[in-house]
Amino acid sequence: MANDHYLVCLALLNQNGKRRLPIGGASLAEPIAADADPGQQGEALALDLLLRLWQQTNLGPIQSHGEEANLLLLEMPMAKVLEDLPRLKKAWLAGGSDADLYRELRQLTERGWSIQTAKYSKPIFQIW
Repeated sequence: MANDHYLVCLALLNQNGKRRLPIGGASLAEPIAADADPGQQGEALALDLLLRLWQQTNLGPIQSHGEEANLLLLEMPMAKVLEDLPRLKKAWLAGGSDADLYRELRQLTERGWSIQTAKYSKPIFQIW
């Protein structure tokens, strides 16, 4: 299980003056090919996370956090998801710097994409 690949979708945002870092994920049967994007599984994870956020808008307005990529899809080993991701999330929610979070996320991931949208288009995955 420790070497299994996992696809994680996360959003850096603010709600009611507080940072939030919701996370969703799914295991991968095989690593994503080096020249490929995360495809339908990535789209499904992003949609799931965004729908969960939509359902929480009645708790207060949601704003994306910062100017840098704030909706990410990351491929990493399951061990990193279980051991390191909770620590990074806790540190960032407690006021840690964005730069530290991004740097440490890059160290954990095998590959990553920022997710962009365009009107009438599928999500656009840009290598992060």
